[in-house]
Amino acid sequence: MWSLPNLLTFSRILMIPVFVGVYFLPIPLNHQLAAVVFLLAAFTDWLDGYLARRMGLTSPLGAFLDPVADKLIVATALVLVVADRPALGLTLSAVVIIGREITISALREWMAEVGKRGIVAVSWLGKFKTVAQMTAITLLVFREPLLGLPTYRIGIWLLYAAVILTLWSMTAYLAAAWPTLSAEEENPGPGA
Repeated sequence: MWSLPNLLTFSRILMIPVFVGVYFLPIPLNHQLAAVVFLLAAFTDWLDGYLARRMGLTSPLGAFLDPVADKLIVATALVLVVADRPALGLTLSAVVIIGREITISALREWMAEVGKRGIVAVSWLGKFKTVAQMTAITLLVFREPLLGLPTYRIGIWLLYAAVILTLWSMTAYLAAAWPTLSAEEENPGPGA
């Protein structure tokens, strides 16, 4: 339970209130510091998975907590960014990303119940989506230009790209699961 990968996952969950607190600190550079906290959390997402596989420390607890931690910090960051600068495109993007995460989590849970979880395992497309999403959110939280680059605008465009990848990956997962989802129940028995 207390393996290094699991500790990193727990740390990512504990970073959520730190991230929110720093985001609202009444000090200069609060958003830039919050972006660093978010980026650190995103890095632990990659690192805990890498270490778990490399060191042979995968566990049921880690397999459960890792995606929960990811979804919690992403949803939190999107809510903060939208609340801070409400705009139609940004709001719709957040709704699509959060909605996709809920949908795919429910799909994976259901597929696991019927013994077909492997059909909706994380794909390269899902990983690419995650990188685009985490980068976009980091830039949106950072907000201020960096080295003359308009980080917020770049973050918006990357978020739109992440939305496209989000919809694409969700469609791929649903298509892979469709034969199972649309199958009629075998031998329903009396009263079914």
